[in-house]
Formats: sequence, structure tokens, C-alpha cells
Amino acid sequence: MIASVTGQVEHVGLDACVVVAGGLGYRVHTTPATLASVRTGTSATLATSLVVREDSMTLFGFAQAEERDVFELLQTVSGVGPRLALAMLAVHTPDDLRRAVASEDVKAMTMVPGIGQKGARRIILELGDRLGPATDASAPAATPAGGARTDVVTALAGLGWPAKAAESAVDAVLAADDAAAGADTAAVLRAALQQLGGNRHG
Repeated sequence: MIASVTGQVEHVGLDACVVVAGGLGYRVHTTPATLASVRTGTSATLATSLVVREDSMTLFGFAQAEERDVFELLQTVSGVGPRLALAMLAVHTPDDLRRAVASEDVKAMTMVPGIGQKGARRIILELGDRLGPATDASAPAATPAGGARTDVVTALAGLGWPAKAAESAVDAVLAADDAAAGADTAAVLRAALQQLGGNRHG
């Protein structure tokens, strides 16, 4: 098990980054929020989870160990693999997931691409109280909204949303936020996903 990777960020892509440690370059698949927190040429530490399949070994990483732990727990639910678990953490923070499960908020769960109402109910039922109570941990560091727009549109496209729809949702979120200059990328991403999810579900 590779529990964490610390090294220089060599590349940041749409859904993964490459971290060089000990002479090896580790391709780490992660969430848009974590990708927004790392920069090429700087050092980073990611809490990681290695998923081993018959034909592949894939490394997933997160800015916080709590996210990794929730990522691993989500995969114990029937029908939830690493990609869907990653998508869930791209849309919701661990605390958001805890609140959604505790309140049986099916709509919040269906905001995740790939989760319908039936799947959402199954996930809520199987998780039960295993995620624990919400902790309201401190929010991630803020980044200027101007930079967030490009990052979020790219992240939404990576999650499968059409570019035009992604741009419209992000612009609507930023226009509605009087304090947009101080908004952080993760918050803009979640708000845009909520808007897209609301549009999709009518």
C-alpha cells in the first residue's frame, strides 16, 4: 500500500498529476479541487490509495487523508468503484457526503455524474452511519475567481459535462456571487455542479 507521495509536481492534467519522488514519477488521479491546489514545479504531499486490478494498478491521491479514507470507504458500497468514488468527492466534500447520507438527501447524491435516484438510495442505505458525523473542517485555501473559472470549466468537462453547459454554469455562479473575487475553486466547482444537477433534474 502506498499511503502517501511527497515530491515535486512534474505535470498537472485534467484528472491527474505526476509527482516525482525517489526518482520515480507517480501518476496520481485526483479531484479537481486537489488539482487546483498543486502547481507544476512545486512540492506537494498527497494522501494516496492504490487500487489493484488484474490488468492495472492505479494510484488515487487527495490533499487530505480524510478524503482518502472516505474514498476507500465509498468503494465498500456495492456498485461503487474507484472512478465513481472519485467523482463523488469531486462534487461533495466528505462533510457534504456525511450530511447527504444522514439526511437521506437523494437529490444531492444524484448531482454526481453516474448516480441516478436508485443508485443514490442504495448508497445512502449501505453507508448508513459509517461515514460518521459532519465535522465542518476548515475550508480549502481560496484562489482568485478569475483563475477558478478556467480550472472549474476544465474540471467539469473532465467529469463529462459539455463545454458550453459548463461555461454557462460557472459564469452564472460567479455572476451571482458578490464576493466572487475571494471564492475558492472547490466552492465554485460545487456550486456549478449543483446548478448543472438542478438543470438536469428539472
